[in-house]
Amino acid sequence: MKIGINGSNNLAHPNMEVILDDIVAAEESGFSTYWLAQVGNVDALTAMALAGSRTTKIKLGTAVVPTWTRHPQVMASQALTAQAATDGRVILGIGLAHQPTVEDRWKLKWEKPIRHMLDYLNVLQPMLDTGKVDYDGEVWSFEGEYPLQTEDAPKVMLAALGDQMLKIAGKRTDGTILWCVGPKTLEQQIVPKISEAAASADRPSPAVVCSLPVWVTDHEDIARDLVSKFLTGYGDLPSYRAMLDVEGVEGPADISLIGTEDKVREGLEALRSSGATEFSAVVSAIDPDERQRTLSVLGDAIIS
Repeated sequence: MKIGINGSNNLAHPNMEVILDDIVAAEESGFSTYWLAQVGNVDALTAMALAGSRTTKIKLGTAVVPTWTRHPQVMASQALTAQAATDGRVILGIGLAHQPTVEDRWKLKWEKPIRHMLDYLNVLQPMLDTGKVDYDGEVWSFEGEYPLQTEDAPKVMLAALGDQMLKIAGKRTDGTILWCVGPKTLEQQIVPKISEAAASADRPSPAVVCSLPVWVTDHEDIARDLVSKFLTGYGDLPSYRAMLDVEGVEGPADISLIGTEDKVREGLEALRSSGATEFSAVVSAIDPDERQRTLSVLGDAIIS
């Protein structure tokens, strides 16, 4: 299981230099990937492009960019620009977001999400691969051809939790990027369904990237309470609620990797044994010493 860093907690108080320094530090520490969500006023793909000039080998992924607000041709142009700027190290993670966000914040109409994603991929993927699309869909369409900045198309991954989206991810993309998912859900729901879909389409085994808060501490109850407050509301979203119910927990803090070094190591091993191909850590420790302890445990997992 590869180990990466999810730096999306840096977006609470966004500062581009802090984000870029964090990406550089992740590469210097040997982490495989660095992931950034598309939230607030920081554009994740632009941040990845900027990180290209400061790094040389770490993979740079979006986890994830919502599809509703960007036409797939525009998404492709942004991803190809970042891919060219990073010498081919971008992983384009996309997702539907959630109905309350789509309707209450963006004032858009949430309808036919599966058709939405299928049409989206039918424009996005050929645009990434060839620069040419002629597709008339129900939700998304495009006709046109543009020269490519790079012939090395970025990998595409989906935020997929439910059965239908997992089938799409397995049959059409390089894998899935997960949030609010623990080892039971990986073993019972995510891994078997996406793997079966990939095999049915004669595609390689899909990547399964699991992301959770991580905090090495001797004060587990305090830390877990803080993470629970920070993640308030996630457990109320239907797609996450279904996954948390599989785990038998109330909220995402209950499946976060929080506690002593040994407890966090046990959590990492449980995720690996359940089929995660990569763990993307949201390092949540506030105290500098605890943050260093957390990074040390994650660093040891790179080697093991």
